[in-house]
Amino acid sequence: MFTYLQKIGRALMVPVSVLPAAAVLMGIGYWIDPSGWGSGNVLAAFLIKAGSSLIDNMGVLFAIGVAFGLSKEQDGPAAMSGMVAWLVITTLLSPGSVAQLQSIPLDQVSSAFAKINNQFIGIICGVVAAEIYNKFYKTELPAALAFFSGKRLVPIITAAVMLVVSFIFLYIWPIVFEALVNFGIAISKLEAVGAGLFGFLNRILIPLGLHHALNSVFWFDVAGINDIGNFWGNTGVKGVTGMYQAGFFPIMMFGLLGAIYAFIQTAKPENKDKVRSIMLAAGFASFFTGVTEPIEFAFMFLAPGLYIVHALLTGLSLFMASSLHITAGFGFSAGFVDFFLSSKLPMANNPWLLMIQGALFFVLYYVIFRFAIVQFNLKTPGREDESLEEEIIVLEDVTNPHNKIAQVLLIALGGSSNITAIEHCATRLRLEVLDSSIINEAQVKSVAVGLLKGSKTSAQIIIGPKVQFIATELKNLVK
Repeated sequence: MFTYLQKIGRALMVPVSVLPAAAVLMGIGYWIDPSGWGSGNVLAAFLIKAGSSLIDNMGVLFAIGVAFGLSKEQDGPAAMSGMVAWLVITTLLSPGSVAQLQSIPLDQVSSAFAKINNQFIGIICGVVAAEIYNKFYKTELPAALAFFSGKRLVPIITAAVMLVVSFIFLYIWPIVFEALVNFGIAISKLEAVGAGLFGFLNRILIPLGLHHALNSVFWFDVAGINDIGNFWGNTGVKGVTGMYQAGFFPIMMFGLLGAIYAFIQTAKPENKDKVRSIMLAAGFASFFTGVTEPIEFAFMFLAPGLYIVHALLTGLSLFMASSLHITAGFGFSAGFVDFFLSSKLPMANNPWLLMIQGALFFVLYYVIFRFAIVQFNLKTPGREDESLEEEIIVLEDVTNPHNKIAQVLLIALGGSSNITAIEHCATRLRLEVLDSSIINEAQVKSVAVGLLKGSKTSAQIIIGPKVQFIATELKNLVK
């Protein structure tokens, strides 16, 4: 199970890596026009729309990324199947479709279906599509249907399976969503403790996409709290209004940066540069705009226990800020932009104390995360199992053309008759062969870094970051 979660985590790194840039664009746009969000400034509108094109579509990015990353050949039809899965479920479970399916007026459709386009649904779509691809991409149909054999069959089966998945979610999604709303209303009566519980559950529910249900209770006017509206509208109680927002600033601006520092320091030496480049970009987005998903999705599946620690620390931060009556607010998220804009508002109460609290949480995150990673050998970014890593390895002879390397490998592998399947990850050729004992290791190592024989019928050749080009050439030679 944990190995599979690591695979999902690795597959998510590609779509996650593009989100920090999008978050920064939105943050700058919001900073330029904090009240109109682009309605009063063309440049702000341009930046916000450019950033939101990715941030607002994380679900579909995850559907495509997970399907592609988990599929055996990491091929285009797998990614397309992820898209097919996403289109089926989000179309069938859109509010308008649900109204037709249940023969009810649109205004009676559960509000849960307005939030069906979330990351959790995207990950489910990706997993379903990848598993179908891995099982059916070599399937041969009768001659009359031969055109639909193999990889062309995968999107068709995916669409059919997602009909069943959509039917299941038609009934279970609103039950879970509405239960969370009612639970949120109950915990809102617990004052500072309730704020802490909200912070904890807000983070825990992000992987499921259900945090929107809880957020609506505390931030908007679902149960009369309307914490964001009252804070910015100056209609609340000073020192109280904003209690469900303030505690997020120390986490997003400081705490997660401590986690990033721990990730970089504990990464394997050969992966430090890769982890540093990804994490620093994600850290800047978190600090500046308050968009934390690029960091959180980078480790929530690789080290789920550590993600629970993150949720607990978030709850602690909200409890502390609420207990001390420190308040601040946000319109976008709890980053520097919103802190700067909200700290001068009448409802803000000692917001500068959040910076001190933030420094404390930076240390807490760093110490706790580093200790847990080392003590329990957690598979955080850059520490994945060898079979899952995306190592950066440089070929000893980078002057060899890709096709020349492929020709050498074809001979070393015993010719095309000995090769039954060719796949690749980020740095390795993954081969299925009839007999791995006949592979000439010396010839392989003349153009590659190393050779691993997993069994009599499988082998891996460590190439480096140019592996996809060599894999393409080798496939062409085998054909």
